[in-house]
Amino acid sequence: MTSTARTGSRTARIVGLVGIVAGVVMILAGATTWVTVSSQLEAQHITVSEDAEFLAGDTVDGPFSAYAQAQIIDHHALEATGGKTYAELDQDDPLRATAMNASFLRASLFTSVVAYGVSALVMGLGVLFGLFGWALRRLGADPAPVDLVDDRRPADLTTV
Repeated sequence: MTSTARTGSRTARIVGLVGIVAGVVMILAGATTWVTVSSQLEAQHITVSEDAEFLAGDTVDGPFSAYAQAQIIDHHALEATGGKTYAELDQDDPLRATAMNASFLRASLFTSVVAYGVSALVMGLGVLFGLFGWALRRLGADPAPVDLVDDRRPADLTTV
C-alpha cells in the first residue's frame, strides 16, 4: 500500500469518527430539546378544548396536541370577535384584547410546534451523520491493495 493510500485511509477514518460523534451529539441534543419542550408544556396543565377537531381532552404535551389547541383557540377568538382578527378590530374595541391574547397564546403554542420540528430534524440529521461516519470508517478500514488495480485500457487487455 502506498503512503498516499494510507493517508487517505486514515483521513477517511478520522472524518468518519467525527461524523459518528457529531451524529450522537445531534441525536442527544434533539432528544433533550424534545423532552424539555414536552415537560414545559405539560407543566402548564393545558388541556385541548373539548370542541377541538382532534385530540379533544388530551393534555398539551406534544406537537399534535399543541397544534390542536392553537387551532381551537383561533376558532374561539374568531367566534368571539365576529370573525375579525386583531388587526381588523378598531383600536377602542373591547374585543381587541381578547383577539390579542388569543394571538399570543397561538404564537406560543406554534413556537413549541416548531421546536418539535427542529428537534426531529436534528435527530434525523444525527442519524444520517452517524451512518455516513460509519460508512467512511468502513471504507477507510480496508482499502483495496494498489497492485490489484488494473489501470490498463480495454484495448491493452486483449494483447495479454
